[in-house]
Amino acid sequence: MSSFEKNWQRWFPEHKDGETVKSKNRRRGNKKILVPMLLFVIFIILSVGKGLYSEWLWFNSLSYGSVYVTILKTKVLLFFAAAAIFAAIFLGNLVLATRLSPKGKTVLWPWALLEGELASLKVAMIMGIAFLCFIFGMVAQGNWELVLRFFNQQDFGSVDPVFHKEVSFYVFSLPFLQLLKGWIQGVFVVTVLGSGAIYFLGYMGQRMKFDYARSVLVHACSLVAIVLGTFAWGYWLDIWDLVFSERGVAFGASYTDIHAQLPAQWILIVAVLVFTGILIVAFTTRKRRLLTYGIAIWIVVSIVVAGVFPSLMQRLQVQPNEFALEKPYIEYNIQATREAFALNRIEEQSFPAEEMPTSLDIINNEITINNIRLWDHRTLLDTYNQIQAIRLYYDFNDVDVDRYYIDGTYQQVMLSARELSADKLAGEAQTWVNRRLQFTHGYGVTLSPVNEISPEGLPILTIKDIPPVGDIPIDVPQIYFGEKTDEYVIVNTNTQEFDYPMGDSNIYGEWQGEGGVSISGLLQRAIYAWQLNDFNILISSEMTADSRILYYRNIDERVNRLAPFLQLDGDPYMVIVEGRLYWIQDAYTTTTNYPYSEPFEGNVNYIRNSVKVVIDAYEGDVTFYISDPEDALIQTYQSIFPELFMPIEQMPEPLRQHIRYPEGMFTIQAKVYQNYHMQDAQVFYNKEDLWSFPKEVYSGAEQVMQPYYVIMQLPNEEDKEEFLLMLPFTPVNKNNTVGWLAARCDGENYGKLLAYIFPKDKLVYGPSQIENRIQQDITITEQLALWARGGSRVIRGNLLMIPLGTSNIFVEPVFLQADAGGLPELKRVIVAAGVQIAMKPTLGESLAAIFGAEAVPTVPGEEPVEPGGETTSYVAGLIAQAQQHYSNAQQYLKEGDWTGYGKELAALEAILGELADVAAA
Repeated sequence: MSSFEKNWQRWFPEHKDGETVKSKNRRRGNKKILVPMLLFVIFIILSVGKGLYSEWLWFNSLSYGSVYVTILKTKVLLFFAAAAIFAAIFLGNLVLATRLSPKGKTVLWPWALLEGELASLKVAMIMGIAFLCFIFGMVAQGNWELVLRFFNQQDFGSVDPVFHKEVSFYVFSLPFLQLLKGWIQGVFVVTVLGSGAIYFLGYMGQRMKFDYARSVLVHACSLVAIVLGTFAWGYWLDIWDLVFSERGVAFGASYTDIHAQLPAQWILIVAVLVFTGILIVAFTTRKRRLLTYGIAIWIVVSIVVAGVFPSLMQRLQVQPNEFALEKPYIEYNIQATREAFALNRIEEQSFPAEEMPTSLDIINNEITINNIRLWDHRTLLDTYNQIQAIRLYYDFNDVDVDRYYIDGTYQQVMLSARELSADKLAGEAQTWVNRRLQFTHGYGVTLSPVNEISPEGLPILTIKDIPPVGDIPIDVPQIYFGEKTDEYVIVNTNTQEFDYPMGDSNIYGEWQGEGGVSISGLLQRAIYAWQLNDFNILISSEMTADSRILYYRNIDERVNRLAPFLQLDGDPYMVIVEGRLYWIQDAYTTTTNYPYSEPFEGNVNYIRNSVKVVIDAYEGDVTFYISDPEDALIQTYQSIFPELFMPIEQMPEPLRQHIRYPEGMFTIQAKVYQNYHMQDAQVFYNKEDLWSFPKEVYSGAEQVMQPYYVIMQLPNEEDKEEFLLMLPFTPVNKNNTVGWLAARCDGENYGKLLAYIFPKDKLVYGPSQIENRIQQDITITEQLALWARGGSRVIRGNLLMIPLGTSNIFVEPVFLQADAGGLPELKRVIVAAGVQIAMKPTLGESLAAIFGAEAVPTVPGEEPVEPGGETTSYVAGLIAQAQQHYSNAQQYLKEGDWTGYGKELAALEAILGELADVAAA
């Protein structure tokens, strides 16, 4: 007997006439182990069960139980199907390997041991196999969305330009096939390792004499061949991945990919199949040297054909003739990117961009002038928190821009929700009863027009105070669901809810809604005490038969729980509709698998604002409205969850009046449009006309300009102002303006994109140049410096470019704030038009200083500007410009430059016409 066998029998003694003492002790020990293990399994089952049950209760409370059932059913089905398939393949092959292994008397092979005394080893192996089943099941169930999308996919109505496959193949089918390939490959790799271990242990008893039987070779060869088959499958799938290549000058399959990498992929597939054949021959003929040749061939093909050859083609053939060879692929990229980001919907128009508006432009755009936003959202948020928070536990989180009809006038406003911040309660008030039962909700909103200023430099509030009073009635001001509601609360308890403060006392009430989850029973209370890790829920005597728990109250979290497949915009906003408060949350459908489309900042390469989500701030009800029914992704999700979505036509009309084009979507489109407004391949390749976002100065620091909402009349459109989101563009590394992009928000025009392109043969001042001119104006800089020396902080707010008629004006508010942190007060308004700049206490006065008092409408909240010196200075300015244009024309005439001469005469004619208008006025 070998020393190994003697040691084995010493370590694990066999029974002869009866069980040994050690064996009996081991059996008793196993029982001691099994009991805690059984209890642990029961604990896990209960823990998972209470989580599933509580989630179902929450979904059901919102009438979306079918959504949860669909997701849960898919997860469970995938988990158990994947686990069962893995178990069948893995265990089947292990059993087969066990039967094919040699089984001498002294052989160490696991199944013989399992039938003997090593019960603990048996338990360990069972647990190991169960763990592997769990892992492969979890991988499958974790991709439930991908699987559902594959089986419910809808067509995009477009094909890729190289392989001519429907885009849905790349978005839905290819990711599923890659998942399936990876999962199967993992299963068989683990199976090969497991079977190999069985054979190794089996042949160990023969003192490592590996004289494999033919059946063993066939089994091992079959498993390895399947693994190799998954590699071939992977190479085949990589062919379609070429449409996402980053090798060329533009994203997508390039010349090298099509003419070198594509053939290389087919050669790799053949190489794998050849290697598989060599493997079979080597195993059956026992000529193992053939394996070395096969592996060498595969490695050489992978390096030379798939690596070296494409690199050489790229360097030696493509780079010296790059544009000529890459031109069609650049065109594919341009077309696909414009489609994926909906840039092909942009309607481009020319815009004259005259030097400055005329007085008639000012007169004819009264509504636009009266809706120029003077209040910066950052300073206004600070002001709201200081003058309207009322109590220390209220907080304004963000200021949003919207529009309302107030007294029959279409008016742009800024508003913010007054939310409860329980963390700001006094330290001694930070009790469980206060945080969970009594202080449960925020209260009302504050709203002010975008340009109205009090004599003290503060906003004029249209809605203010607690309870809210103002021109827009609010019947249900309580805010149980918002942006700062991160904790659960329990309503309808024996503890009265704090409603709002009233002088030295408080007003109390109780929730009258129908949502939430009932916790009237002991079982529900126990479940939520465990789920939320709060024992007080179970033992509190404040609960009643009507008590309900409200959780997932943060609107982002709430929507994400219901529809985790949607990407949410970062700026939900509150609206007032028929006396109730609602949140509107924009949601996007995105993918990274749109062929040939350039990824945005290395991330998504397709996006649609397909869903408008409305959340009742009091009830917590969530409604999903489809705003882009042509999107294939939302059509797919609608097929998966038919009860989740509603058409936008079913949104109540008062709510539809407040939907707006989301700033997040617009920003992405604008950034992509900076490059992809160039549709000519040659221009795009040379980067001849790259644009960028302008820069502005805020509080003394330069920053990139962000899109902003305005109410204005579009050029060449019907004689009606509308709510728009817009942003100007400047050339890269230059500061002049080249155009602006606008998204329409009102009525039937919602979602339409317009781009206004400025002439390329004239200088149109950009925001950064206007900022520089402001800083160079002696009168303005002296005044700002004087304020700064007086112990105040000067804040220059957002600079807005406002198109008027055929030109633009620029408006920038100036705020003062005490260094000690006082209220930001709007003290001056800077207006720039053409070469003229004025800074006066009000917008009307600044406009009058440039265009004359007769041309300026009465701005709400301001005193009418009296005619006088402003008109005189305006006329004097026009005369000076006329003299300059005449002088320039004479100079061009002397030089024989008839083009320049004609332009100067045309400019002189326009100024003379404006002088005539002023005289007539």
